Amino acid sequence: MFRLRYAPFARQALALQAAVLVVVVGVGFALVSWLFDDELTQQYGTRALAVAHTLAADPAIAAAAAADDPEHVLPARAEAAKTASGALFVVITNRLGIRLAHPNPDRIHEPVSTDPSAVLGGRDTVNVERGTLGLSARGKTPLRDAGGAIVGEVSVGFRIEDIRGHVTSELGIAAVFAGGALLLGFVGSVLLARRLKRLTLGLEPGELAELVQEREAVLHGISEGVLAVDADGRVSVCNGEAARLLGVHTGGTVAALSLPPALRQVFADRAPVDNVITVAGERVLVANYRAVRRDERDLGGVLTLRDRTALETITRELESVRTLSTALRAQRHEFANRLHVLSGLLQNGHGGEALEFLHAVSDTAGAAAGRTVDDPYLQAFVDAKTAEAAEKDVRLTLADTTWVGTRVTAPVEVTTVLGILVDNALEAARRGARRPAWVDLALLEDGATLHISVVDSGDGVPAGLAGRIFDSGVSMHGEDGRGLGLALARQAARRLHGDVRLADPGHHAHDGHDAVFDVRLADPGRDGHGAVFEARLPGALQPAREPA
Repeated sequence: MFRLRYAPFARQALALQAAVLVVVVGVGFALVSWLFDDELTQQYGTRALAVAHTLAADPAIAAAAAADDPEHVLPARAEAAKTASGALFVVITNRLGIRLAHPNPDRIHEPVSTDPSAVLGGRDTVNVERGTLGLSARGKTPLRDAGGAIVGEVSVGFRIEDIRGHVTSELGIAAVFAGGALLLGFVGSVLLARRLKRLTLGLEPGELAELVQEREAVLHGISEGVLAVDADGRVSVCNGEAARLLGVHTGGTVAALSLPPALRQVFADRAPVDNVITVAGERVLVANYRAVRRDERDLGGVLTLRDRTALETITRELESVRTLSTALRAQRHEFANRLHVLSGLLQNGHGGEALEFLHAVSDTAGAAAGRTVDDPYLQAFVDAKTAEAAEKDVRLTLADTTWVGTRVTAPVEVTTVLGILVDNALEAARRGARRPAWVDLALLEDGATLHISVVDSGDGVPAGLAGRIFDSGVSMHGEDGRGLGLALARQAARRLHGDVRLADPGHHAHDGHDAVFDVRLADPGRDGHGAVFEARLPGALQPAREPA
């Protein structure tokens, strides 16, 4: 018992199954033996009664028994019936139970050894009794004369040992089949134990229990999301963090989950990937995927997810601050340079030239922004992006419909959306075929809502990408590590319950409740344009004060 207790689980299961098989087959075989023995005994008793009925139906036997067989014909008749039927004995008595025929002639004219009252009373009996010739299965019937009066009995018996020998012979055949069934069951148990060991990867139940406990502790104790699938693509593990980050329910297959396209491609390729950045809902995620194999067996794969939303927000906010600080620094240097020029012109008595210089420097996009945009964030942004565009040999101008007479209340979201749209437009204009390259920006206040429209001179969005341009990982330039900007811009806009969209290339007007302005290009003489992106940001501005 001690050795079995510490044996491998597969061996314990095999031993237990073998023991159960032996017990079941043994008990079944014993039960069948008993039933077969009882049934065969009953059949021989019935056979004995049939032989007795045959003899009792003979009128000559009844007449001889009624007269106490004066001519001694009954012993010969009884012996003939015994020989023909293979019985142990055939006994005929008179109405007093005195034997008139018996296999042992010395027993004739003696009373029978068993009680004849039931049969002489007119009833057939079938039983197992022990008499002068041993234990036998007997059948007894009354012997009646022509008038129906009982004049004796006929008793026929078959030896029990003969019956048992027949039972043993039949059970020997049954034992062969039982042994075959036992062997087949044992082979099946061995195969089942081997399959169990293969399915459990050779781990014992204790190890499996510890593994499950450790898995639960690890899966629900880490801050990363874990999504595991088996070789058939069914979700086998999805911890709470993965369900929260992806906004999915556990169970089912990967194909049924609402996953970002980048993650769907990861599961389709089933190749190891590192630090894939994607957007799921309002979250920026970093994903890693590894295939899982054991002993050359494919067990599926594991996807780990990290939430980079906060980091991406901070990065965008720092980028906005960097843009503003760069604009302010450029303005300070530019303002100092202009003051030096004016000072030199005035000191040398060139008043007219100084006046012309003032007029020239006032005709800039920054001056236009100062006249039509009151918010310092937007002014600094336009100035910084104008300088950046000039470095890229692209001209950035404000459309003549621009008007923002109040302050921005959500500078992070506004500069995120505006920065991504303008940066994309500058890049598209720089790469485009049209020259000179340009970008037109329109900003319009509508109560507390800020409307943005950005038009560039690039080649536009390819028709095949128009429906997927806001999906994470989709880039017009097909370069690795790109394709998140527009997804993040839409995410920032939707945090304000707004949206960003690619306008119909046939026109620049919003439709429905967004139809508040038309983009009018700063230079109406330009021939054609590229992409037109529009954004609506509710609550991004302070509501304008009502006039007193």
